[in-house]
Amino acid sequence: MSRSLVLHRSRLPGAVSLFVAVALALFAQLSLAGPYNTTSEGGDGKLMLRGHDPVAYFTQGRHVPGRPELRSQHDGVAYRFASAEHKAMFDRDPARYAPQFGGFCSNGIAYGIPWGGDPDTWKIVDGRLYIFGGEASKRYFLMDEAKNLGLAHRYWTDEVDGSIGIVQRIWRLIWRVPHYRTGRQLEEEYQRRLKAGEIRAG
Repeated sequence: MSRSLVLHRSRLPGAVSLFVAVALALFAQLSLAGPYNTTSEGGDGKLMLRGHDPVAYFTQGRHVPGRPELRSQHDGVAYRFASAEHKAMFDRDPARYAPQFGGFCSNGIAYGIPWGGDPDTWKIVDGRLYIFGGEASKRYFLMDEAKNLGLAHRYWTDEVDGSIGIVQRIWRLIWRVPHYRTGRQLEEEYQRRLKAGEIRAG
């Protein structure tokens, strides 16, 4: 038996373990709604909004860190709250306060790409919380808010919701939607429209 074949066979247990780990991770994702933009902190392995209170956006008009001891589970992910009152409000109607599109950047979802999403960059539209992956993503989205909201809800419903987030992301980064534009193209449009007075800075 050649040395190369021996080495190849010696790697099989590791490869099998990796395959099993990936398969279990994919199964776990498929068993939940989502995908969700979560982080891990303390005892919360799937923490939404990096631990920020989802109700505070509505009641205080700002992003407020939640407390680990005030937490709720919804659709298999954890939320934290700044007060017992906010926790009770969320528990009564979680769909009202949970961020749209699993907490991913709303601008990315308009392209079918579940990626990014910062709890300090957000907007409430028609009583729903939308998160963005930074100020640039937010202003690009708001250049044509109605159109982008429609696209985001369509792609979330048709493709992203219930998908495996990383698979969907790779798919749409390779096979881009017809209206895809790069960050550079979006910035050029933003500056052009700003200069023409079609939109306001912010």
